[in-house]
Amino acid sequence: MNTHPYVVVANRLPCERAADAWRASPGGVVTALTPVTEHSRGAWVGWAGGETAEEPRTHHGMPLIPVALGSAEIDAYYEGFANATLWPLYHTNVSTPQFRRSWWEAYVAVNRRFAEVTAEVCAPDATVWIHDYHLQLVPRLLRELRPDVRIGFFSHIPFPSVDLFAQLPWRTEILEGILGADVIGFQRRRDVRNFEAACAALLGPASTASATVIDAYPVSVDVGHIRDIAGSGQAQAEATRIRADLGEPETLLLGIDRLDHTKGILERLLALEELFDNGTLDPRTTRMVQVAVPSRERIPAYRQLREDIERTVGRINGKFAGLAGTTIHYLHRDYAFESVIAWYLAADVLLATSMRDGMNLVAKEYVTARAGRGGALVLSEFAGAADELTDALIVNPHDREAMVQAIAEAVAMDAGAARARIDAMAEVVADHDVYAWANRFTGDLAEVAAEDPADAAVAAAPAPSAASPAAAAAPAQWMI
Repeated sequence: MNTHPYVVVANRLPCERAADAWRASPGGVVTALTPVTEHSRGAWVGWAGGETAEEPRTHHGMPLIPVALGSAEIDAYYEGFANATLWPLYHTNVSTPQFRRSWWEAYVAVNRRFAEVTAEVCAPDATVWIHDYHLQLVPRLLRELRPDVRIGFFSHIPFPSVDLFAQLPWRTEILEGILGADVIGFQRRRDVRNFEAACAALLGPASTASATVIDAYPVSVDVGHIRDIAGSGQAQAEATRIRADLGEPETLLLGIDRLDHTKGILERLLALEELFDNGTLDPRTTRMVQVAVPSRERIPAYRQLREDIERTVGRINGKFAGLAGTTIHYLHRDYAFESVIAWYLAADVLLATSMRDGMNLVAKEYVTARAGRGGALVLSEFAGAADELTDALIVNPHDREAMVQAIAEAVAMDAGAARARIDAMAEVVADHDVYAWANRFTGDLAEVAAEDPADAAVAAAPAPSAASPAAAAAPAQWMI
């Protein structure tokens, strides 16, 4: 079983069962990691979703190692501790976190299972990259089982302030679990500061010495893939059909998010309503499309959020929809990635106004797809993407007046200025794409190996020159 030199470990496998076929799983982790893992010839450890007895073995040629979860574990570990305790706590109490010992015990048990499965499939001295808040205990558990492997841990969501994190009854266990990794990564510098402050306050000032590197590694997107889709006749034809189906509006606003409290969907709908109320936008010539990808629908708070959004959409449409058509189109469903790119091509303005977000890859996808085409991005200052996409209209989504002003400015922006802004942001993303992100992280993991005396000879060997055959065959750093 110990055959894989590079292993990605995440809560979900990169594909899930849909009707009679397997399809790509939704979410930023899968979006970011799939191209990197495919190119690295790595294996992927994760849960296939649900309790299906049939499990995939490969995805785009990538070996998959499924971790089985029973219904009680799904309830307690996934819907309970991960998404009703950690998720709201880490997102600044966007909803009230719940602390239940039975959920914690399930979280420990499932993290141990992930560590055991990973330990079985790793080759000697393998590189293991563990991802996200579902698996924060795995680095230390895996370290105990396989001290020979190099371990990286990356958090795709924000890390909270010490005062918030300290509310968690099992706070020290979480910190000690993460500190089992050699390289620990977060999206933003503020997350690094929060983590280091929590370790210092709760474990002692020397607690982070066990990790070789703790740093910010902003995640990104597969720029080449997005450009290829955006440049295809199929995507452009679909974008044209979208605008025709919507009645050829003068302005098309787009929100595309998972259905989650953190995404600020209600807040942007209310800002749009105010723009219609005060006459800044004309509901007869403006259309808003909100795609809300279903998420965690067995959790009561998420069912309530869906009801609140649908009620708000219905009320606004009741006020402003006329014979020309519905003003707000609410789509509670998932779309293939090619169709998502078509939505980006169709939309004049993207509203990425999350209340709190690790990164928000939708914003990076939008500016990449729109390069050379113009458009406008309204982006929350609380999304990690705001650190890089500084030519967006950056807004505090908690400030209704600021939201109204930002959307109005986006709609009224001069076409030349809009194109210049989009192109500048697209260039930033292209310079720091998903491969650069993975390259930097795994490059730091490789340095951990080079510091090991057993690997000194390998580390000291000269790299092949660019002209040599060996250089042509050598993998990039993210292929280690």
